Amino acid sequence: MLLRSLLHRPQIPYTRIVQMTAHLSNGAVNGSSNGVFEGVSLQDLPKSNTFTSSLPPDPEYPKPSVSHNAPKEALGPRMVKGALYTFIRPEETSDSELLGISPAAMRDIGLRAGEEDTPEFKALVAGNKTFWDPSTGKGIYPWAQCYGGYQFGSWAGQLGDGRAISLFESINPSTKTRYEIQLKGAGITPYSRFADGKAVLRSSIREFIISEALNALHIPTTRALSLTLAPKSRVRRERIEPGAIVARFAQSWLRIGTFDILRARGDRKVIRTLATYVAENVYSGWTSLPSVLLEPASATSSSTINPSRNVSSETVEGDSPGEENRFARLYREIVRRNAITVAYWQAYAFTNGVLNTDNTSLLGLSLDFGPFSFLDNFDPSYTPNHDDHALRYSYRNQPSIIWWNLIRLGESFGELIGAGAKVDDERFVNEGVTQSFAPELIKRAETVIQRAGEEYKAVFLVEYTRLMRKRFGLLSENAEDFEKVFTEALDMMEASELDFHHFFRRLSHFKIAESETEDQRKQLAGRFFHAEGVAGDEGEARSRIAKWLEHWRDRVQKDWGDDADTRRIEEMKKVNPNFVARSWVLDELIKRVEHGKERKVLGQVMEMALNPFNEEWATGDRQQEERFCGDVPRANMQCSCSS
Repeated sequence: MLLRSLLHRPQIPYTRIVQMTAHLSNGAVNGSSNGVFEGVSLQDLPKSNTFTSSLPPDPEYPKPSVSHNAPKEALGPRMVKGALYTFIRPEETSDSELLGISPAAMRDIGLRAGEEDTPEFKALVAGNKTFWDPSTGKGIYPWAQCYGGYQFGSWAGQLGDGRAISLFESINPSTKTRYEIQLKGAGITPYSRFADGKAVLRSSIREFIISEALNALHIPTTRALSLTLAPKSRVRRERIEPGAIVARFAQSWLRIGTFDILRARGDRKVIRTLATYVAENVYSGWTSLPSVLLEPASATSSSTINPSRNVSSETVEGDSPGEENRFARLYREIVRRNAITVAYWQAYAFTNGVLNTDNTSLLGLSLDFGPFSFLDNFDPSYTPNHDDHALRYSYRNQPSIIWWNLIRLGESFGELIGAGAKVDDERFVNEGVTQSFAPELIKRAETVIQRAGEEYKAVFLVEYTRLMRKRFGLLSENAEDFEKVFTEALDMMEASELDFHHFFRRLSHFKIAESETEDQRKQLAGRFFHAEGVAGDEGEARSRIAKWLEHWRDRVQKDWGDDADTRRIEEMKKVNPNFVARSWVLDELIKRVEHGKERKVLGQVMEMALNPFNEEWATGDRQQEERFCGDVPRANMQCSCSS
């Protein structure tokens, strides 16, 4: 019933979609090195500042030297107009302690093993080092981005990087992947509003682990390099808490909210500048964007699944009223990327908790982790955000909400999309939309956005189906799978309050020979139950699961034949994690690190998060490994967004 309800939700402006997205193509996990390159030192790591070199700065502090010589309090908080960033340096951290690093992040950035032990690395990730020389004015000066956003469906005005400061862009010498390196919790910026620019240790531990955990599950995400304790920083939230800094990175930190603020202020020229920057510097150029679809978007259409590309920036494709210029193609690519990411969230039961437009990435990355959570028992109405009384950001609603956000982006792109072939006409560029041209422009923009909505839905369904088919151990496509395998499994998980992640991992170990008879299947059904039993009538639950297992068994045998109990089990274990960074694990980790002053456990949990499909890990504590992969303790609470 869940999947059917998602697919048949009521519509909102243009189309209220349900599900999602187009794939980030990474040879390995997002941007991983090839296993041969050994990395370089921090000093030798290639660096750039393409963002600040290409986009308009804060007009009050247009150069690094002006910002550097200004009193810190003069920089903000304040309103910043006509700009996409402000030059701002991090606050220094006294007596900082490097609590942990992600070895996978070190490799992907291109840093050599052991670099984390150097004074330079520790100083950098604590906010005590930059690559700008005040004596010469040369190098790269840090910056904070300006953006706005719709929060819980209402316009919130200027937001921006209130406690995040970008240091530079790194370039992996091996993969050539460029990342923007950023410190979260590094101090007040012009965008801090009434806050202190700090991050507490509690939320920092959560972001540090979840960023790398999602990446290890192949879910598009921003990343975390390190976690640093700021012991002299006492931060007031619900209580006084220790401060911390997460060094994090992404190929881009731009979000829908970046365009929101420009549209709200009528900065049409900057919208064009930013859109061009996104196509040419965030994506791989205009020719990397998808060509117009040859037929209406559909989950069975080859042009929807794999559209042709390599269209020149000057080309306008399609028929009236929906002709597509290069900005329409850029919009569609952003839509496709986000559709794919949401498909991953739904397939792995990840709930972001706060999907405002300022938390929605232009690259389709999981972004800005607040009260996130993986589902434990399968409950599609669950939200980890205890302020979300209307369940706007619940697991069930994530596909629709991301599309709602993408409609807001379409409104920002509307003038550029609607201009069609006239997008480069001098009069349009300089003066905007004439009264006589407005009806045609509006009709074209609406048509393109409506079609993008159908494409979003189709791409999501393709990706979601692909992921779920792999999770259930199926090779072939079968029209009945959506109802008889996917939907029925989710419905019975919900009815019996079964653990979502345990269901898939335990199913991975099932052998065909164990499930030949109905009695055997009823007995096997108990493997899905919690240690204390199952919700509702146990006999009914066993009968329902046994019936489902019979159908699943037949599908598996048809697809795998003699390999049904060998290769199929191996392949399922590669996509169904044994360890999941659940809220209760993170809560325990926080208590042990913050209150118990433990340090080793942070590395142990990171090791499990980076290798979630393992049967066991080299943590030196097998009992703890089994407990972290076991049943959820009954005393489990939601997480506050204050961080």
